[in-house]
Amino acid sequence: MPHLKNAISLSLLLLALPVASVNASSTEPEAPDSNLLTDAVAWRQTAAEYRALYYQGFNIAKARLDQALAEQKPGDKKPAIISDIDDTILSSNSYWGYLIAQDKAFFDDPSWDRWVADNGPTLTPGALEFLNYAKSRGVEIFYVSSRDQGDKTYEYALNNLRKYKLPDADEAHVTVLRESSNKEPAQHKIAEQFNVLLMLGDNLNDFERSYYVDTVEKRAQLVDDNHGKFGGRYILFPNPTDGHWIKAIFGESEPADTPANRARFRQAAERGGWKPAN
Repeated sequence: MPHLKNAISLSLLLLALPVASVNASSTEPEAPDSNLLTDAVAWRQTAAEYRALYYQGFNIAKARLDQALAEQKPGDKKPAIISDIDDTILSSNSYWGYLIAQDKAFFDDPSWDRWVADNGPTLTPGALEFLNYAKSRGVEIFYVSSRDQGDKTYEYALNNLRKYKLPDADEAHVTVLRESSNKEPAQHKIAEQFNVLLMLGDNLNDFERSYYVDTVEKRAQLVDDNHGKFGGRYILFPNPTDGHWIKAIFGESEPADTPANRARFRQAAERGGWKPAN
């Protein structure tokens, strides 16, 4: 039991220290402990595994793209990819780092809007390389996102994409939904003219509207029922801080930072927890 052993060793060390030394440490400032997202954001910011999951996703996407292109037949519609933007090809890590510094525990719209306007997004690992590869194979890249920063929403989205010279970052390929998170109409419109080989997203709702359901259990069941699509036509990327999994817990995607919601978040984390026999 390494944790118990370490705890015992630490306790013995503290007992051996002069009293003055122990008291001195107690005067050091303590970090605020009220933020429920600290662990998730720390993982996003520092874990090599987080980066590896993006590389893994884009590696799988490349293999699936090559396979799908090899199966194209004469007369088929031109091949295309449909991608979400935020936390799929553009990272919001710096935004979440800011929220933690401000001790905010949930998504904050005013901060998000300022961050988007300030061109805060960065590339996710492997995104540019994959999209450039797809473009080199003659594949059209379409971006479909849900955002609302007022009248300049579309301008900001294009600026975010063009900052990194992402392929097809133009008005013919970028759709931004200001009043809805339902991407299916835009996706179906693209599919009328193109053979959509892959869809990229960090949220189940990026793939099908059917995943936009009310409960944690329903979402889990839908994934189980359609597990064969993931890593095939659907390429999913990690997002432990926001998305419709939040809506399944709270009934809304951007819950208010209230004591009741913090308690509900903790209850969600305790689901299925181990209960000792004694």
